[in-house]
Amino acid sequence: MTQDFTPQLTTDGSFTFFSTEFGETFHSLQGARKEAQLKFVEPTQLKQKAPQSSLKLLDVCYGLGYNTAAALETIWDINPKCYVELIGLELDPTVPAAAPAHQLLNSFRPPIPEILTELATFHQVQTEQLQAQLLIGDARKTIQQVQQAGILADAIFLDPFSPPSCPQLWTVEFLNLVAQCLKPDGRLATYSCAAAVRTALMKAGLHIGSTPPVGRKSPSTVACFTATDLPLPSVQEQEHLQTRAAIPYRDPHLGDNGTAIWDRRQLEQQSSSLEPTSHWKKRWSGAE
Repeated sequence: MTQDFTPQLTTDGSFTFFSTEFGETFHSLQGARKEAQLKFVEPTQLKQKAPQSSLKLLDVCYGLGYNTAAALETIWDINPKCYVELIGLELDPTVPAAAPAHQLLNSFRPPIPEILTELATFHQVQTEQLQAQLLIGDARKTIQQVQQAGILADAIFLDPFSPPSCPQLWTVEFLNLVAQCLKPDGRLATYSCAAAVRTALMKAGLHIGSTPPVGRKSPSTVACFTATDLPLPSVQEQEHLQTRAAIPYRDPHLGDNGTAIWDRRQLEQQSSSLEPTSHWKKRWSGAE
């Protein structure tokens, strides 16, 4: 399906696009740039890690490049000499190309817009301070290239479209591969707090924490291999993980379409002895 790349202004003055394929905007309308900073850069502690001589970033569903741009700006504002290795995974190459075409990244300081324009055009960039590669294709396949290459990231940005729209990239099998690309002291951040997503992350050996809401009532999620300093989920969120909502998406051969993955989960939920999610919602309805 051809994307209609019409810029939409968000509250913080940055722009995003609406995906005609998934029926969702690429970012919260509260602010595309704000979302990148608060949901991805800050939870992965890149400010604290920036003084290091080098950092590795893995941007899963690179999209318009906001998460990468915010990360590079944060790191280089603190340590201009930090050498960054970046791998971005993206299905549709027209999406990253549309960002510079509409000048969406121009609010970031030079040379970031120029670098990401080159990355979107040629899918690789090499400078004195950056080695970047954009792997185009189904992320379920390209993540295997990253994992087999033994690449371990300091920070992973997990930013697909929502689980109902794109369950392929929220499954136990996919997130297990993603987790294998995270350093022992690295952090993974995602906007989703869905119980199914958090369960899949925990099955991959990660501890989960909640980060403050940005542009909505729900928190986001940060995950790492050690629970140290993680902002723990609330009691309400912890109880959510004991309901049928926490049954994860599964894609045993990493090749099923979204409908098959969705139907498989529904069948598992129907036969589950876990508490119905509706009971949890009723119990906590007065807590909002």
